Amino acid sequence: MIIRLEKTIPLPMVELDTSESEIWEADFFVFKQGFSYLVEAESGKGKTSLLSMLFGLRKDYHGEIYLDQNNIRNNTASDWSKLRKNQFSYIFQGLELFDDLSALENIMLKNRITTHKSNKEIFQMAHMLNVGDFLHKQCRILSFGQKQRIAIIRALCQPFNFLLADECFSHIDSRHSEMALELILSECKANNAGLILTSLGSQNMKLDQRVKL
Repeated sequence: MIIRLEKTIPLPMVELDTSESEIWEADFFVFKQGFSYLVEAESGKGKTSLLSMLFGLRKDYHGEIYLDQNNIRNNTASDWSKLRKNQFSYIFQGLELFDDLSALENIMLKNRITTHKSNKEIFQMAHMLNVGDFLHKQCRILSFGQKQRIAIIRALCQPFNFLLADECFSHIDSRHSEMALELILSECKANNAGLILTSLGSQNMKLDQRVKL
């Protein structure tokens, strides 16, 4: 899969200074499956908007976005449902976890639909990120950094061509961030998938391409 943005910019960004952006100022910009991208920008420059547009959550933009040859403006609700189940996974900045459910229950909400991971694999990922001891605890009592690691595991419990990750290490210390990134890149490689990861720019991550937004 190839994602191609043609003269694309969110409507709220039109009146702002985007002169340094490699995406909003470009005639076209391409994300290729199998490659990892670090999209860096200060707050308010459109990082979440970009991922929300690619995921079909926002449609208030100028320009066009294509998945291969398909303009996403033509997608139906059914099209988006299939894409989000099989081709796009998303680690939301706000996490979108249910506080009244345990960490494991939050993960299993997705995995029961996709049956993508075995219970053993889920527990292995949790222990790899040092949240294995928290799986049966309600999410409401976990720290934000622990919740971020749970959200990462949940996002990996489905097939995908692209993983969209919105500042998913913002509350995780450097050691656990490295461990989480290693897991993410390993899963992307297993899926032959692309990674689009947004960041404020303060983290030193070795991905295939760094993009200034």
